[in-house]
Amino acid sequence: MLEFLFKGLIRDKSRSVLPVIVVALGVSLSVFFVGYMKGMIGDVVDQNARFNTGHVKVMSRAYVQNISQKPLDLSLLDAEVLIKDLKHQYPEMNWVKRINFGGILDVPDENGQTKTQGIAGGIALDLSENSIDKERMKLGNNLIRGTLPKGAYQIILGEGLAKRMNVNIGDKITFFGSTMDGAMSFQNFTLAGTVSFGTSVLDDRTFIIDINDAEQVLDMVDAAQEILGFLPNDVYDESKIETIKNDFNTKMSVETDEFTPEILALKDQAGLRYMLDIANISTSLFSTLFIIAMSIVLWNTGLLGGLRRYTEFGIRIAMGESKKAIYKSLILESIIIGLIGAVIGTLLGLGLTYYLQEVGIDISDMMSQNSMIISNVIRAKVVPQQLWIGFIPGVVATLLGALLSGRGIFKRQTSQLFNELGV
Repeated sequence: MLEFLFKGLIRDKSRSVLPVIVVALGVSLSVFFVGYMKGMIGDVVDQNARFNTGHVKVMSRAYVQNISQKPLDLSLLDAEVLIKDLKHQYPEMNWVKRINFGGILDVPDENGQTKTQGIAGGIALDLSENSIDKERMKLGNNLIRGTLPKGAYQIILGEGLAKRMNVNIGDKITFFGSTMDGAMSFQNFTLAGTVSFGTSVLDDRTFIIDINDAEQVLDMVDAAQEILGFLPNDVYDESKIETIKNDFNTKMSVETDEFTPEILALKDQAGLRYMLDIANISTSLFSTLFIIAMSIVLWNTGLLGGLRRYTEFGIRIAMGESKKAIYKSLILESIIIGLIGAVIGTLLGLGLTYYLQEVGIDISDMMSQNSMIISNVIRAKVVPQQLWIGFIPGVVATLLGALLSGRGIFKRQTSQLFNELGV
């Protein structure tokens, strides 16, 4: 039966070509959209986790209440003891200290007078030779000029910031800021290198120094503004993160001190919960609307095809075939068309996704005033879900179209069908 129907579709291209093209185009868009959304969501999660939020972030309760200001004076004390305790409780996590601070960078000329000056944000992390955090930030891969810091009081600038301040490798840069206690702080640094992360907010406004240098400059020895935790291989798992957050915060709920440690998950920070939930809802909504739209298109296609095939139906009834058998054959035909179109559309969608994954679309001109950590290059991501997601709308839409259009067979009287034969 299936072989007979398949041969019929191949020989009568008017019954198969248009529906297959419609299904293939629709499925390719659906598959590509899933890859685009997964790439966008994955990029947002990865960028924010590495540079800002971690998979979880440990802070004092008072700091959490003022997290947008990143106040140094509300940092955690006895950080090494706390990190040791966190490693004992959650050994699967990698825990690192981070300090985010701001200040003025001053570049002197040959006479010691200010040549350029500007406000910038600093990130302090472990830059030692075997640092996991340094590898996580991909500093080596993103190095544009110079080298990574190899000694005390060496600094890395974002490439955009370095160009704006007109500095070269080896130049002296003076940092002016305030310590954890609110005192005035200044320190001379040597520019070791420049990096480009492909994110405007980092490349144009950020500098990086070693955590040990920051502790000295900011009077934060054995103190931690933020302690970031990462799951193995830096792969974010929301269910595991929520379990760790709830367990830790429950244990600490009996403490009333404002400097008691508290954990926030990635989605609890920087408005990411709203953004990621909206993105996931949009993906599901698009798939649903796509099935409805394609069903309407294929229903109309089926109606037109059905009108043209009334003569065929009359002949088949004259030969003794029942209306139910004809209806069943239409449904099987639609499934075959849906499968063929879904396969072609999936391959096209995967091709488009892979191209955008490897090449990307540069939107850096649109991101110059952006304050969120989002990549300047839009990239999709090929995911296993794309191998099957297109078959749902592709097959379901053609099936619905056949079910709706095929009802006309039962509405027509047998005498009318015979009449269309010219009998």
